[in-house]
Amino acid sequence: MREYCPPTEPFLSIVYCDEALLVLDKPSGLLSVPGRDPAHRDSLASRAQEQYPGSLTVHRLDMDTSGLVVMARNPVVHRKLSAGFQNRQVEKTYCAKVWGELEGDAGEIDLPLICDWPNRPRQKVDQEVGKPSLTRWEKISLSDGSSLVRLKPVTGRSHQLRVHLQATGHPILGDPFYAHPQARAAAPRLLLHATELALTHPESGEWMRFTSAADERFFH
Repeated sequence: MREYCPPTEPFLSIVYCDEALLVLDKPSGLLSVPGRDPAHRDSLASRAQEQYPGSLTVHRLDMDTSGLVVMARNPVVHRKLSAGFQNRQVEKTYCAKVWGELEGDAGEIDLPLICDWPNRPRQKVDQEVGKPSLTRWEKISLSDGSSLVRLKPVTGRSHQLRVHLQATGHPILGDPFYAHPQARAAAPRLLLHATELALTHPESGEWMRFTSAADERFFH
């Protein structure tokens, strides 16, 4: 187990805030919610709740993934946002740098996933009892034996993007769980970033789109 040393600068990066919503930009290396171990108490949620008491977690990003996370400012909004995620009414877009070159310019990865219990929290493909999982991808560019891709998860399984890319032979660079040694050593962190989040505002009904740029490591 790696020592947990979450980044502290900036302590909390706020993309948008109103009386209903809080949209945050999570850095890689910070948990979305506190872990059970007291050493893992620091998280995006706990930091947000210090500044915005009563804020509630709606969805999560893996600790190693960076990018956009939305939180609710009250229980009524939490129920509405949670229903939006459950009913696939929220659009999520990620940027990832992966090992090798994917065939074609765009496609889908349709592989059922299930928890790999002896190796938790890892997940795995299981054609017999796995839950349906679908990821759409689009190639952005190529460089030095790797591909920059845009990913749109249709379902929201744990580690879905990471397992799907690994299963196709193109693990995400820097992935400590699923990348082979060369791909893991090719980046100092998991090169997976939640770049866009679009949803219906739970109070005004307005369709809102938030964006966050991936850092320079994705483009070199």
